[in-house]
Amino acid sequence: MKDIRVLLPTLIAALALHCAPQSEPAPQLTTAPAADELARATFAGIYDDPVTLEDGRWEGEPYAPDAASRPSVQLVRDFRLTGDLDGDGSEEAVVLLAMSSGGSGTYNYLAAVGRNGDGPVNLGTAGIGDRVQVRSARVAEDRIELDVVQQGPDDAACCPSQKATRVWQLGEDGLAEVSSEVTGTLSIEDIGGPEWVLTHLGWDEPAPVEPEVTLVFEDGRISGSGGCNRYFTAVEAGETPGDLTLGPIGSTMMACPDEIMALERRYLKAVESTLKFSFLAGKLALTFRDGDSSGALIFAPRERSGDGAG
Repeated sequence: MKDIRVLLPTLIAALALHCAPQSEPAPQLTTAPAADELARATFAGIYDDPVTLEDGRWEGEPYAPDAASRPSVQLVRDFRLTGDLDGDGSEEAVVLLAMSSGGSGTYNYLAAVGRNGDGPVNLGTAGIGDRVQVRSARVAEDRIELDVVQQGPDDAACCPSQKATRVWQLGEDGLAEVSSEVTGTLSIEDIGGPEWVLTHLGWDEPAPVEPEVTLVFEDGRISGSGGCNRYFTAVEAGETPGDLTLGPIGSTMMACPDEIMALERRYLKAVESTLKFSFLAGKLALTFRDGDSSGALIFAPRERSGDGAG
């Protein structure tokens, strides 16, 4: 038998290893859900029961048999923020949802979405309000900040004019609004700052990527590129918040291929018929009416190099 003194060091080392505290495994960090996952996610906090989107939309049963009116929830397109909202090292996604019950109102909701082993999971949903316009949005550390246009004390529901910055945080009970500060009144000057790039010729009609069509507001005038020519026109605010009155449009006289000229003519005709501006999830919408036809031009912001405007 071996001398116990020879085996003792080995036994002590083995015992120490067995009794040493085991380190916790490193947390599994995840990325925020992607746009296609969000378009089929399930959201609670809008109706009594959760709704599951299909291709970014959910529709409920009609309120009455054979009725056209029915509840719906729509994922607001092209809006997705990411950030670590709960401090666990993984990123969550932030989306906007538009809920309609068939009337004139559209109620907007803010939702935070994380990820578990089975896919996206709704961590919290909070109401923003009826027909609240989102001018800009960001995640600052663990806070979601929205610059909005909302209904002021004397505003009709159709025509909000009060600007505010509102802040939400994610807690154990979901999303909660933690601060709200009124920052002014909507004016035509709120169009100014960025160069606006046309993304849609109508609510559901994407604009061609090339040629690029742009709009800039500065010193009481709208100008930009129609795709071929430079254009310009004077613009004034109307009596109701968001209303616009435009003068005749002037432009340069360059010739371009027929399809580009057709796009430019259509665009300039819509601009000249513009009646109102509003903001949609950080984008600019110009609502126009030309005879019996109406629609909206949608623009995304782009900072102009060298001016630092935002």
